Amino acid sequence: MFDGHNMSGPTTVTVTDGVIRNVDTTGAPPPSTDTFVDLGPDSCLLPGLIDSHVHLAFNAGPDPVSALGETDDAELLTQMRAAAHTALRAGITTVRDLGDRSYLAVALGEEFRQQPHLGPEILAAGPPLTTPLGHCHFFGGEVEGTEALRQAVRERHARGCAVVKIMASGGNMTPESAAPHVSQYSLDDLRVVVQEAHRLGLRVAAHAHGVTAIMEAVEAGVDTLEHVSFLTAAGSRPEPDSLAAVADSQSFVSLTLGRDPRHPLPNHPAMVSQIEVLLGAFRDLYKMGAKIVFGSDAGIGPFKPHDVLPYAVADAVDLGFSPLDALASVTSVAADACGLEGRKGQIAIGSDADLLAVSGNPAVDPASLRNVQAVFRAGVRVR
Repeated sequence: MFDGHNMSGPTTVTVTDGVIRNVDTTGAPPPSTDTFVDLGPDSCLLPGLIDSHVHLAFNAGPDPVSALGETDDAELLTQMRAAAHTALRAGITTVRDLGDRSYLAVALGEEFRQQPHLGPEILAAGPPLTTPLGHCHFFGGEVEGTEALRQAVRERHARGCAVVKIMASGGNMTPESAAPHVSQYSLDDLRVVVQEAHRLGLRVAAHAHGVTAIMEAVEAGVDTLEHVSFLTAAGSRPEPDSLAAVADSQSFVSLTLGRDPRHPLPNHPAMVSQIEVLLGAFRDLYKMGAKIVFGSDAGIGPFKPHDVLPYAVADAVDLGFSPLDALASVTSVAADACGLEGRKGQIAIGSDADLLAVSGNPAVDPASLRNVQAVFRAGVRVR
């Protein structure tokens, strides 16, 4: 068993009403009165995985933005339900949806709260905050000005969002937005959003490709930094000072890792030509002790299906992460980043019985995470 922190030998986990009631690592046989699932000697039990950055509203097709525009809300909700189910079958029992339309991820999350065996727990951001015609404006979250930003945060709180997403910089999927290295909001704007969100008990995730956007998001006190590409007009430039500022901050760093190797990367010159530099920055952040989680950005293209997260763990190990640290980044550390510490991301008494069993030992071979043997959501076996 990997409990979210450490490995142990043969283990029996007792579950009642969707909650873990006991964890026995002595190897003793379970009580004969219990309903017992024997996963076999070659299995590893883990907490359900947490993907810190997904888009259920994107269809993982060749042009997800156009597909979104051609789909009405009723059909989009159906597609999102299917995407969530795909994630669940891969052992991804919690997802943080960082951008959708019409608060559909909130509605879907409520559906799964009522019947948790139907899908992962969803922490929804709703339409991300962006400037007029800014990155992902098609989700409907265009807003600017101090009072409008405060009101936008309040609206997301009232709608039941768990997190506020703000596009601190431009992005690759929206040609009419600012370039990815250019900031969309000022430091003062970011501070307003963070202060209002924290006052209401919400966390803030900042999409930040540009160096300036990253540094200002850190200074504003965002909870998670998404992508962290260190882009400038001349490409990715992760300088020692900016790396240290990120690593030393209180913000969690959500590294965009994991892709389906059957599909090529998209042809975004600013990213593709700089991929080795970017991966080097990720490696440096790990060595410097940054608080790292993995957000797959699932849905943005064929190379990012909604069950892609296990590939991120293998990618991280290839970069030099220890296998246990990589596993923690999609379990216990991710739970902390998302405000779910103690309830998700660990196998411990009192935690939700969201569990994944795989054939093999992912602490030795991270690829074994894809050898799914069983998935339990709130104690109910769903695969």
